[in-house]
Amino acid sequence: MLKLTYDTSLNIAQEAVKKGSKLGLNPLAVVVLDDRASLRICLNQDGTAIHRHRVAHGKANAAMSLGMGSRSLGSRAEEQAYFVDAVGRMMDGDFIPVPGGVLIRNSDGAILGAVGISGDISDNDEAVAIAAIESVGLVADTGS
Repeated sequence: MLKLTYDTSLNIAQEAVKKGSKLGLNPLAVVVLDDRASLRICLNQDGTAIHRHRVAHGKANAAMSLGMGSRSLGSRAEEQAYFVDAVGRMMDGDFIPVPGGVLIRNSDGAILGAVGISGDISDNDEAVAIAAIESVGLVADTGS
């Protein structure tokens, strides 16, 4: 696969919602971005907190912006706080470096986009994103 299609993006988002429900997680917001960091899909489960979709977008956008999963960006924020703060300011705050923003790669390693999930604890958000990406035969990259 060379591009992240609408159907694949929708399948990823729907699988994330299903997985979160199956695990009994809090209601989730799921965002899928393409390789240009353009929004492909945004799903909000019933009961999702008011700005969760923005947090999910910020996680996915952070991953796309620096080409690494948001988990590794969180570590980088601890080591290079000034750099990560500067990037976040440059992006008008649409940059959230905590787990839950996962790159989508094809089998050749090319970045096709990213998934951002918010609603539960960050580790659970990330686990659901990984499962959703892998459910469509693509490779999840958390940066860890």
